[in-house]
Amino acid sequence: MRRVNGLHHITAIAGPAQENLDFYADVLGMRLVKKSVNQDDPGTYHLFYADAEGHPGADLTFFPWSEMAPPRLGHGLAVEVSLEVPVGSLEYWTARLEKYGARLGSLERRFGDSALPVVDPHGMKLALVESAAVRPRPFTPWDDGPVPAERQIRGLYGAQLWERDARATTHFLTDVLGFEPLGVEQGWMRYGFPDVPGMVDIREAGEGRRGAWGVGCVHHLAWRVEDEAHQLAVRARGGIRRPPDAGHRSLLVQVGVLQRAWRRAVRAGHRRPRIRGGRRPEAPRRAPRAAAVARAAASRD
Repeated sequence: MRRVNGLHHITAIAGPAQENLDFYADVLGMRLVKKSVNQDDPGTYHLFYADAEGHPGADLTFFPWSEMAPPRLGHGLAVEVSLEVPVGSLEYWTARLEKYGARLGSLERRFGDSALPVVDPHGMKLALVESAAVRPRPFTPWDDGPVPAERQIRGLYGAQLWERDARATTHFLTDVLGFEPLGVEQGWMRYGFPDVPGMVDIREAGEGRRGAWGVGCVHHLAWRVEDEAHQLAVRARGGIRRPPDAGHRSLLVQVGVLQRAWRRAVRAGHRRPRIRGGRRPEAPRRAPRAAAVARAAASRD
């Protein structure tokens, strides 16, 4: 079976675009490599953050839908995005994020990795991860960025999902996308690849309610493929009949549509939020402003 080639990008829902830019570019030091509009909702921007060249597997992107409510946490959602940082850099990142008033958790050990949980200004949960496994990845440092090249975020590492019943999701990951089971730890089941980034950690949360999108949650994950023929082969294994996206060599997987009836869930999962009144998208200024992030954090306290 021809598997997918790891993560291509992760897209999330943000609040005001300028606050998003301030945090991800000026605090986390990711380069804004592209600013376009949401193809399904031209009334909002689509912001792309990555390394200096925007390599596949480095892009964390956002739809700034600032009028949406916060998400309702529950099963069927990705509840955290992890970003890979160089080994030995978490002490630097702890000090830097504390300086800008970011909400931090305690350092954790996850499947042999060191992880620093952090919450962005709009409530999305992140983790900066020092990976214990060596998985080669292309990376170009942002020479004009605010973070030294040797400390910069290397790209996406993976995501955590909550599922009501993990069986259908794990079947889809392994039998359709070609993931391998990598271990079980503290209620989390890890799936991924031994040679490329793209970890997915799954926990069953059957006792809770179904989650719902909102500001500060993941919209979708996308997986890399070689070309259109590769994409069509993976789609055929999953019984996915939606037309391929000609603009990206990736397979988009909506979080929450991995459950039982794949086709029915895909159709039901694409109710897109709209900005009322047909207003033009809110334009972030070119230069990020770290001071604004610190002020916002102080006002929350």
